[in-house]
Amino acid sequence: MMAGDGLLVRVRPPLGRLTRAQALGLCVAATEHGNGQIDLTTRANLQIRGVREDGWRSLVEALIDLGLIDLDPVREARANILVAPDWRTGDDTHRIAEDLRRRLSDLPDLPGKIGFAIDAGARPVLREAPADFRIERAASGTLILRAEGRALGAPLTLGGEPESLIALAHWFVDTGGLASKRVARHHAPLPEWARGTTPPAAVAAPISPGPNPLGIALGLRFGRLTAIAMTDLLAAEPTIRAIRTTPWHIVVCETDPQLATQLDSADFITDPSSPTLRADACVGAPACPQATVETRDLARRLAPHVTGRLHVSGCAKGCARAATADVVLTGRDGRYDLAFDARAGAPSARTGLDAAQILAQFGAA
Repeated sequence: MMAGDGLLVRVRPPLGRLTRAQALGLCVAATEHGNGQIDLTTRANLQIRGVREDGWRSLVEALIDLGLIDLDPVREARANILVAPDWRTGDDTHRIAEDLRRRLSDLPDLPGKIGFAIDAGARPVLREAPADFRIERAASGTLILRAEGRALGAPLTLGGEPESLIALAHWFVDTGGLASKRVARHHAPLPEWARGTTPPAAVAAPISPGPNPLGIALGLRFGRLTAIAMTDLLAAEPTIRAIRTTPWHIVVCETDPQLATQLDSADFITDPSSPTLRADACVGAPACPQATVETRDLARRLAPHVTGRLHVSGCAKGCARAATADVVLTGRDGRYDLAFDARAGAPSARTGLDAAQILAQFGAA
């Protein structure tokens, strides 16, 4: 996909995990074939930025060699699977995600943004992350399958979860869902076996920077990671075995939790109270041709002065955040529209503002 700073190449790490060797190899590839900038998306995927048109094939070949892209493009296109990042080997999240990956060929062709969330821990953590078909834990402890936009889910049988996901994906296609593109916008009646009867359990808090049962969690400013910062981190901390991605601008380093408490880096956010973690901002202009305004510097300056969630979007598409935010700034014709408790592009309380006016309104000038 072309952007203002070159091609974007998306990487979906299997189970949201890169081994140490894969992470180092990804950094080398991003530097050799791109500009060394890597974005972590709200689907816990990675985007290598600034890839040259004459270099993307070599980059993809390198990623295939690393085991980060499936050699079969059909399987790769269907592997839009978001997993709860705190999974452990053999637990329900790991088991179901691995089973679904083995059966990708059984899925129908789906729109590019259709995704699966495997959120089978003790309590759901991916509720606000974008997905269309969700496996979650119910309050009773059973697992349920829930279609996005429906409040209730259908109980599942142990071991039959991938079969049910695949069947519901076929229902979506067979009932004309391709026209609506997303499950939440597709209002055909669910098949009787999938009609919800059971509410999911209450949501657990997402991972935040700091010590973690897997090692240590580190925040990324607006989801941006550089190949240099990741390489330096891995060089400085040889005990890091793997990196896990999340949909919250957080990466989790698998390492000894005792050693992890000593880790500190200016390239990452280690303070869970950092205002930047409450701010979403796309790459903005000039890196995105759709954007008409700068986004991330304004978000950085404004975040400490905003109560709640801040979203600064370069255009009305709102790529950085699909959900509502307490304060939303949307770029339009080189200026900003301001809205409250809204999504990007929503009707605005004030329009045509410049950065100085916005900073002054929030006492950040």
